[in-house]
Amino acid sequence: MPYDARPPLPAPSTPAVPPALSVANASFVTDRLLVGGDLESTDPTLAAAQVTELVDAGVTHVLDARLEWDDSATWTRARVSARWAGIDDSGQQVPGEWFEDVVSWCLAALAQPRTKVLTHCHMGINRGPSVGYAVLLGLGWHPVEALDAVRRARPIAYAAYAEDALRWHHDRHGTAAEQRRRDRKDVAAWRRQHHLDLATVVRQVRGG
Repeated sequence: MPYDARPPLPAPSTPAVPPALSVANASFVTDRLLVGGDLESTDPTLAAAQVTELVDAGVTHVLDARLEWDDSATWTRARVSARWAGIDDSGQQVPGEWFEDVVSWCLAALAQPRTKVLTHCHMGINRGPSVGYAVLLGLGWHPVEALDAVRRARPIAYAAYAEDALRWHHDRHGTAAEQRRRDRKDVAAWRRQHHLDLATVVRQVRGG
């Protein structure tokens, strides 16, 4: 939900009943924005089924935040617009320029009618959900409501780079110092109230 006075871009809304995805490693955050992990790398048949399911669900644009792989050719064959913008997932500070680049691409896609955007990484824990979070900020959502939406849609989403996205968002709009402090405080409180042990989640995902 928008929380500032700037006129928001047309915002995707949270669907009452999100489309069910049975094989794709992705989750609907809103009716037009998904976050998730990558395609199956060891089973081409399953990977093809995942692509088909996502296309059938209406996905038209894919933002790949992985440094370690690039599936652009696969998506192009499926007539999906793909953007590779890979970064490492090592807990580094992500620069605002990167968020500006990827979020601008996603917002441009969402500004078109009948589009749906997937932001993903490898496991769908940090990078992909952090981009999805930044997109919601770009659409005018309150920082905590955006975190709630991402976690509600994808319970394993830690979104380790959300604070970097929030800093980018503040810098982009010249947010006043007091509002910045309030937002950072609210996000820190949300982290405490919705604690997720990152190491445990990674082990669980790796273990299948």
